[in-house]
Amino acid sequence: MEAYRLEQVKGQDAELIAPLFDDYRVFYGQQPDPAGALQFIQERLRAEESVLFMAVKDEAGSRQAGGFVQLYPSFSSLTMQRLWILNDLYVAEHLRGLGLGKLLLSGMREYALSTGSKGLTLTTMTDNIRAQRLYEAQGYIRDDEFYTYDLIFK
Repeated sequence: MEAYRLEQVKGQDAELIAPLFDDYRVFYGQQPDPAGALQFIQERLRAEESVLFMAVKDEAGSRQAGGFVQLYPSFSSLTMQRLWILNDLYVAEHLRGLGLGKLLLSGMREYALSTGSKGLTLTTMTDNIRAQRLYEAQGYIRDDEFYTYDLIFK
């Protein structure tokens, strides 16, 4: 894990993390779509609609991404402050347990603080116990007070 560092994803990095983004989607039950994943990442970066960071290392003269996190901006009306939605976090399956998730979460905490944010919010599947343990170990508190509702248009 020592070889990995945190870097903000720029437009030219989209091809580096698109395969991980596609793996992330497949993990959550979507069909593989490498071209769509690349296009989605490129569009978010081009429109500045999200902020992405990656755990990256240099190996054999090329950069290798081992994980990524994507934040979407939001706001808290009650406190009138910026809030970041930690929408996507993924570490390549063969690299799990090496601390990349912790590296990504730590970096997002620092980023959110540097932007004057109230904090970070996230949602994960109820059966994703490994992710829940990671989040809770990093100080995230499970919300037992509010329910989440979705209205999905297909």
